[in-house]
Amino acid sequence: MSIELVILLLNTSSTWFMVGLIWFVQIVHYPLMNNVGNENYRDYQDRHQRQTTWVVGGPMMIEALTSVLLIWFSPVANTALILMGIALLFIIWVSTALLQVPCHGQLANGFDNKVHRQLVLTNWIRTVCWTLRGALACWFIVEFLHHAEIV
Repeated sequence: MSIELVILLLNTSSTWFMVGLIWFVQIVHYPLMNNVGNENYRDYQDRHQRQTTWVVGGPMMIEALTSVLLIWFSPVANTALILMGIALLFIIWVSTALLQVPCHGQLANGFDNKVHRQLVLTNWIRTVCWTLRGALACWFIVEFLHHAEIV
């Protein structure tokens, strides 16, 4: 198996892990935060932040590294589409740092309905961007298979 294929498969699998996770977070996890109750909310939010880091940290780092490596080690994918994928990843990371992390920081002090609504609303940025990245990853796989005359 070539290094190009390994990078492509790692990129695709880490991206699709995040696509599935972000849709779960957007549709189930974040909306349910307002049902935790004020008495336990601070502990809930603290545990949420710590435990989520362990789940998303590795896949996000693999996705970022392999996205950049695809510039040099792409088996067949269009460089412009790879750069588009990196731009989407940049938007995701900036959104996380500037929008979602501050919301979680504020919610660590206790549940606030306005901040919670902001978190759910701004998380659509990441949801849409990761979904688009997932589509690009599928396109890269199709290109690879076509180029390898498998499809």
